[in-house]
Amino acid sequence: MTISMYQTAVPVTVRALENLAHVLKKGAEHAAVKSVTDQTLLQTRLITDMLPLVKQVQIATDMAKNGVARLAGVEPLKFDDTETTLDELQARIARAVEYIQTFTPEQIDGSETRAITMKTRNGELNFEGQSYLLDFVFPNVFFHCTTAYNILRESGAELGKQDFIGKA
Repeated sequence: MTISMYQTAVPVTVRALENLAHVLKKGAEHAAVKSVTDQTLLQTRLITDMLPLVKQVQIATDMAKNGVARLAGVEPLKFDDTETTLDELQARIARAVEYIQTFTPEQIDGSETRAITMKTRNGELNFEGQSYLLDFVFPNVFFHCTTAYNILRESGAELGKQDFIGKA
């Protein structure tokens, strides 16, 4: 049995973001009990040279939504990075999930060899669709979701592996 690019990309990125929303909710509940402000939690880092929680969530959502859009051959929807509360981050995640779910199998299936070019601060990156998804999008989505989880866990939120991976 063959797994399509759509089935590989869309359900996986949606699940990662929905699990991130769950982890963020548990982090917010912990922060409320401990009287930690949103601003404090959003600026929390694991280590000084890593990005804070707010950027981890922003990058995770951008990687997921932009990745699926590029596989579909369309210009990704731009999100402004203006979130200043946990509720706004939850809304961003919900918007990203909603956007990803607008794509159809017909738009994404067959994108294994689609040329994908991205400009980054370090120069231009060139991929074929399958390696873009498996070697760039997924590692980035999971890195930033994991880092957000770890920031919240380090902050004292009661989180476990099941919170991160979700229910099957």
